[in-house]
Amino acid sequence: MNPVAVLARLGRTALAGLAAVGRAALFALRAFSHMVRPPYYPREFLHALLNIGWLSLPVVGLTAIFTGGALALQIYAGGARFNAEAVVPQIVAIGMVRELGPVLVGLMIAARVTSSIAAEIATMKVTEQIDALVTLSTHPMKYLVAPRVLAALITVPVLVGVGDIIGIMGGYTVAVQNLGFNAAAYLKNTVDFLEPLDIVSSLTKGAAFGTIAAMMGCYYGMQSGRGAQGVGRATKGSVESAAVLILAANFVLTGVFFSL
Repeated sequence: MNPVAVLARLGRTALAGLAAVGRAALFALRAFSHMVRPPYYPREFLHALLNIGWLSLPVVGLTAIFTGGALALQIYAGGARFNAEAVVPQIVAIGMVRELGPVLVGLMIAARVTSSIAAEIATMKVTEQIDALVTLSTHPMKYLVAPRVLAALITVPVLVGVGDIIGIMGGYTVAVQNLGFNAAAYLKNTVDFLEPLDIVSSLTKGAAFGTIAAMMGCYYGMQSGRGAQGVGRATKGSVESAAVLILAANFVLTGVFFSL
């Protein structure tokens, strides 16, 4: 294969990737600008609040409780090799609050909410409902994007907090019922070990991950192609992008909070 052709293809791919990043960044800036400028649509905001927050509680709770229980078992089994079984409460708490809680909630939101937003907006675009909004002098960014992003920014940190608590209680249940830990001592060790910065980092990650999840759903929905295939590609692309960006943002935020 011609090396020049290979380099040219790599260059085109890199430029296309940078262009896509630029379009997404400009879209995010426009979305944030519409969030702070009237008119506002409280009904759309409340609907997004219900869909993203309340209706996500079951999947978040189930994910957190099983993860916390499995984490307790794994830490106990690993700690037994070094006679360090007593660290289960502390490691479960810090693992859930700092990393597993925010990341798993973010990924669940990406799977459930991002795909839903992308499919909904893409379908509206295919059926020309977005064109109808423009005809009615309603800005699509303000009516469709801003309420969903704002709702995710507010509700996902709450979901992360709930997931952290449920995950810790899942580890507590397994440790007390199956591993012979004292209930009061387990809770005391958990509370004593956590620091305010751990909770702040968890909620900050939740806000960032929620914003990413909603933004990617809106972006891919608005950029959707025509037809059923366009809706499918938009939905798939939104979930993939949201998941990767959430993991990348987690790495960056962990580094920031680790340096404090």
